[in-house]
Amino acid sequence: MSLITITINDKKLQVEEGTTILEAAKLLNIFIPTLCHMNLHNGVEHNPGSCRVCVVEVEGRRNLAPACNTIITEGMVVKTSSIKAITSRRTVVELLLSDHPQDCLLCEKNTFCELQKLAADMGIREMKYKGAMSTFPKDFSSSSIERNLDKCILCRRCVTVCSKIQTVSVLSPINRGFNTIISPAFGMPMVDTNCTFCGQCVSVCPTGALTEVNNTEKVWSAINNDEKFVIVQTAPAVRAALGEAFEDHSGKAVTGKMVAALRSLGFDKVFDTDFAADLTIMEEAAELMDRIKNGGRLPMLTSCCPGWINFFEHEFTDLLDVPSSCKSPQQMFGAIAKSYYAKKMNIDPKNMIVVSVMPCLAKKYEAAREEMDNEVDIVISTRELAKMIKEAGIAFHSLADEEFDDFLGESTGAAVLFGVTGGVMEAALRTAYEWITEEPLDNVEFSMIRGMDGIREATIQIKDMEVKAAIASGLGNARKLLNKIRSGEANYHIIEIMACPGGCIDGGGQPYMHGDYDILKTRANALYEEDRSKTLRKSHENPAIIELYDKFLDHPNSDIAHKLLHTHYSCKQC
Repeated sequence: MSLITITINDKKLQVEEGTTILEAAKLLNIFIPTLCHMNLHNGVEHNPGSCRVCVVEVEGRRNLAPACNTIITEGMVVKTSSIKAITSRRTVVELLLSDHPQDCLLCEKNTFCELQKLAADMGIREMKYKGAMSTFPKDFSSSSIERNLDKCILCRRCVTVCSKIQTVSVLSPINRGFNTIISPAFGMPMVDTNCTFCGQCVSVCPTGALTEVNNTEKVWSAINNDEKFVIVQTAPAVRAALGEAFEDHSGKAVTGKMVAALRSLGFDKVFDTDFAADLTIMEEAAELMDRIKNGGRLPMLTSCCPGWINFFEHEFTDLLDVPSSCKSPQQMFGAIAKSYYAKKMNIDPKNMIVVSVMPCLAKKYEAAREEMDNEVDIVISTRELAKMIKEAGIAFHSLADEEFDDFLGESTGAAVLFGVTGGVMEAALRTAYEWITEEPLDNVEFSMIRGMDGIREATIQIKDMEVKAAIASGLGNARKLLNKIRSGEANYHIIEIMACPGGCIDGGGQPYMHGDYDILKTRANALYEEDRSKTLRKSHENPAIIELYDKFLDHPNSDIAHKLLHTHYSCKQC
């Protein structure tokens, strides 16, 4: 590809043909503010040039040019910080603020709002333009996501991530000009659409137009109710990202400090969802072996991700017999906590409140599903937990590491891998290999199924059987894989699907990354490292799981296991 010479702020640079001014400026470490532009997953770039915050002055042009979608030309001379460009940017931001609610201190995105930061960086301290402000009905219909169009700046990031990355296409621009809004078709409430509640739209929204349903007040109320026994479970991906909320970017899991913080908040017991992940593997591996041996429906799809399950129930209802019938670890934990554990501790399940800390907004939706029978009472995100820790005045970095409480806190290295794409598959293979071969698996790391590629395939030799596996993360990739299965083009034994690109480490409830997807590799490595640090790395070796089957569940896929730990799926469009 040929190189083009340009000059930006009196600095000459050669860049590849097709490069934008914004990209070229970054190579010179020149900052140009943006609002609508964002680099999304898998190289998808959102640069509509609609906000006009990134305008620059180009020599020979009468009008300012948006840097995010203006392609450079040979000999182009650019000024990014001319008075004309700076004045125009300030005017754009001032106009956005003139039609934006002035409730920053009360906003869910306070201190994380990109419009707020931009206004501060530009030194805007007064409302220059005043007048009537647009107001729209708020959408509080779902248990996962809230929409406040009063705060929407029409950047369309949510539209791009929903349509191009997730291929769900719930959100789109409606109407024209000053009447334009971003909304589901016909202004439908989110709960009545085919939204999967994955929360990727929330992750990319620069303001408070899209936020999670905040359940922290429910948790505070539960903790302070002396008549309730309140326990908490934490998903594996939470420990890999929680530190970021406290400016810790070391790439290490903060498991011990997280446990200490939760105990300081007042929970009666602090448990690990990893325990239930090990339990999930016992049930899923047994189900897979039964399907293979007895001619059952293949491939079997893992069912841990409620976002992908919702996607499936809306759009692939002809394949309802393909997913595993296993509940997710979150729900298995709740089921065991309110049955076996409650009996063991002599606690009335009606007086027990199960709180989940999850990286995923769809987990809020999952817990509210009718068939889950109130197994989990309250779900908060990683971000919500961070807010509670700060609200309580806990000095997170000063906390000494603590251990999870016994029994429902015991887990193996296999379980922690559930937080990263390919992890459920790897955990299942560790157990399935030893069950099938009746031989020890010395090298437990299946490197061939690791990585961040959206779709990965592998063939694993287990004795005289070739197990064909596939992994997909991101619903757009899941669609591609499911269409191959539907057409008969692809044949596998087992498939893992996660709604969010990269898996739960990129869940819609994780700390905001602002487009820096290199953080996902750091989060993944934190989980891989925790797996390696474990003495036990196979789910079927967990002594607490062995005890649970010996004293209560009998064996994987037993009648009582099916009653408590399995579920069914239904057509959402029928």
